Amino acid sequence: MFIAYLIAGLLTIFVYSFLYRDNPLYRIAENLVVGVSAGFGFVYLYNSVAVPYFVKPLLEGHYEVLIPAFIGLLWWARFFPKLAWLSRYPMAITMGFYSGFSIPNVIQASILVQIQHTMFNFAGNDPYGGSQALFIFNQIVVFIGVLSVLIYFYFSKPHKGTIGVISKIGIWYLMIGFGATFGFTIMGRISLLIGRLQFILGDFLGLIH
Repeated sequence: MFIAYLIAGLLTIFVYSFLYRDNPLYRIAENLVVGVSAGFGFVYLYNSVAVPYFVKPLLEGHYEVLIPAFIGLLWWARFFPKLAWLSRYPMAITMGFYSGFSIPNVIQASILVQIQHTMFNFAGNDPYGGSQALFIFNQIVVFIGVLSVLIYFYFSKPHKGTIGVISKIGIWYLMIGFGATFGFTIMGRISLLIGRLQFILGDFLGLIH
């Protein structure tokens, strides 16, 4: 355990040494992260993909797995200039499969659900147990926000008059959204920093308990 804490603490200090300037200690930590991640990813893919979905079925007599395995090997043709064109086939199959798999889910999650939550439902109840008036107020705020933001991105007509006023409201909604996202990101990074400082000062150096 002491060795693990020692290595983790030193590597943490190596990474944060970049705040001063680029130096050999930071590059050591950077190369270790890349190397260990690549090695871990290879072992993980072999044990969780190659063995259960190729090696075991092949040993059990399911020779049809040779077809997707051959298609997967065509990815490596990219490293051979004369055979690089063969890598287009697995790329096309992968893009087509994931497009067909993802598009319905994206439409459901990003479009249909958003439309559903934008619609007014004055007879509905707040799922979080709030008052009916506050629930209706929230629905109105969401509806105005969605409508104004959509109008802001409507560039077929100049943003003048009524369209200009509504688009300005959309700008305010966008700024609030961006600010909240930025604040959430900063707080997440600060939380990671606090966790590392607690580890260094507590588990590594033993200065706090």
